[in-house]
Amino acid sequence: MAKEGSGAAGFSGGTGRKREDLVARIAGVNIPTNKRVLIALRYIHGIGPSKAAEICEKVGIPAERRVNQLSDAEVLQIRETIDRDYMVEGDLRREVAVNIKRLMDMGCYRGIRHRRGLPVRGQRTHTNARTRKGPAKAIAGKKQVKK
Repeated sequence: MAKEGSGAAGFSGGTGRKREDLVARIAGVNIPTNKRVLIALRYIHGIGPSKAAEICEKVGIPAERRVNQLSDAEVLQIRETIDRDYMVEGDLRREVAVNIKRLMDMGCYRGIRHRRGLPVRGQRTHTNARTRKGPAKAIAGKKQVKK
């Protein structure tokens, strides 16, 4: 006789643990079990609010359902839907990296901005842009104003 939660389809965990304690693993990401499915799917890179709602609709899971209430078959259905219809996690990150590398190799304006580590989408750089440029560097020979 099989133990409770021993289904290998969607939940992974040790023996003798309750189903609520087991972690659902979808697209290589541990999905939090105590959250609603709609929210938990967003932990996967490449799935936001609209795609999460779309996946729930395709699989036929109500929005209020929590991950620990899903059956192994439903988790398997979600996993198959994501694998079949969406580019997520490693594949998506690889695609984005290849696109940025292509821009840099082309030598177009956007590629040059990526290469120099400056803002790409037309933001001002005279002030601000510290996220892309990094911490401010002291300028040699610039005098401080004395009061």
